[in-house]
Amino acid sequence: MASREAWINMSRIYVINPNSTEAVTAAIDDALEPLRSNDGPDIECVTLAEGPPGIESQRDVDGVIAPLLKRAAALENRAAAFVVACFSDPGLHSLREQSARPTFGIAECGVLTALSIAQRFGVIAILPKSIPRHLRYYAAMGVTDRLAAELAINVGIVDLANEELTRSRMTECGRTLRDVHRADVIVMGCAGMTRYRPGLEDALGIPVVEPTQAAVAMAVGRVRLGGTSTTFGAAARPTPSGKA
Repeated sequence: MASREAWINMSRIYVINPNSTEAVTAAIDDALEPLRSNDGPDIECVTLAEGPPGIESQRDVDGVIAPLLKRAAALENRAAAFVVACFSDPGLHSLREQSARPTFGIAECGVLTALSIAQRFGVIAILPKSIPRHLRYYAAMGVTDRLAAELAINVGIVDLANEELTRSRMTECGRTLRDVHRADVIVMGCAGMTRYRPGLEDALGIPVVEPTQAAVAMAVGRVRLGGTSTTFGAAARPTPSGKA
């Protein structure tokens, strides 16, 4: 068996964008560049062609679960970990049940990262109809007592490419979350917002968490430390000595 270091170098984290918009996947890929290193693991972003252009409703969330699981199953033997790159974390628990690899959802990781930074987090959503779905998730996570508020910019996934509009509305929502709702840290509530994190953080003067970066950072750490899912058997893991 290869050494643990060689295994890490050959490992690959698959970041699955469950919508079919290639521009969103490309923006995610760019945002993950600081997390890549020559000694691995590799980070590969893939698009779910069967998904809608944007995941904007509960129906969209439910509809992508089956094709997402099928795509992940096809990648299983090449994967060291999976990241589901949608803020609704579609299929996260089903994928954890299906896969022997560590699996991360960007909403869960984004919120947990925010809670490690400050006491009260605020979230910027794309559409008002996204908020009730997200609130149900925060309740399931048990973190609603630390949620300052969630506000929507009322811009759909495809229209997030309109930089002037998106930047302006995100800044406005962020200031309201900071000044009115007393949020100490902001979580960007959509993977399609990735490119706006640095500018938003500069404009607000408080930390801003981009959830795909947060999830992949956790995945990289888990892979490099030899972490596995609860079902990933010892026989599939490399040993530090390189011996089976």
